Amino acid sequence: MTTLARGLLFGTGGTPLSASSRSTVAGIQRIAELDLDCMEIEFVQGVKMSEQSALQVHAVARRHGIRLTAHGPYAINLNSTDPEKAEASRERVLQTARIGALCGAESVVFHAAFYGESGPGHAYQTVKEYLADILDRLHREGNHIWVRPELTGKDGQFGTLEEVVQLSSELEGVAPCIDFAHWHARTGRFNSYEGFTSMLQQVEDTLGRKALDNMHMHVSGIQYGKHGEQEHLPLRESDFQYQELIRALKDFQVKGFVICESPNLEEDALLLQRTFGST
Repeated sequence: MTTLARGLLFGTGGTPLSASSRSTVAGIQRIAELDLDCMEIEFVQGVKMSEQSALQVHAVARRHGIRLTAHGPYAINLNSTDPEKAEASRERVLQTARIGALCGAESVVFHAAFYGESGPGHAYQTVKEYLADILDRLHREGNHIWVRPELTGKDGQFGTLEEVVQLSSELEGVAPCIDFAHWHARTGRFNSYEGFTSMLQQVEDTLGRKALDNMHMHVSGIQYGKHGEQEHLPLRESDFQYQELIRALKDFQVKGFVICESPNLEEDALLLQRTFGST
């Protein structure tokens, strides 16, 4: 696994709204036209792309110099008490990683689990066991895509900052996907320069400088309540302090993907890119 090139890459979670069609290829072409750097392929409703189509996506992305990541289906719960659902969840992660790798994606991101009645401790061990098996299967196939459990936005979901960072320290090939808006929604805090730098410092303290050189991040505006995330919002329609986040990323010399998940996608991705350029 190689470290990302110097600097931050800005892009959208899915095909930009202004693309000529909703296809992944059209999305990549529009990302290039907008002078953005990357795109996350959204397999959130299931991995429905063929191997042949994935290879075409890879060729188009390479031709345009666009870097890719992939987001797994929402229907994943590695802590399900139903063995069939847990196994289906594992297969969905594997499918995303396999097709994602053929697309040239460098990371596969997913919401790993819900706590359920078992609680956080049991969920952590279960998720860890499943991820270890997933990594073993992928590595035996020669697939070394980064596997990234996401920092989640609701208090019933597995995926606190501590959980995703600790998993990454215990399993080689696992790294966190840090969703800053999710953590703000989940805690009601961490929405200032000091809050963002404390998160980055925690990543560095646990995983080392190399983790900050190879980050995968999600950013959006967000609406939230007492149980955390409710819905994503455009950055300027929320209280999320994106300017302070960009300043923190710049001061910590973070490198990697900044994937915008606001409803207005490319508009906010370009806003983040411009903010970075002018900060």
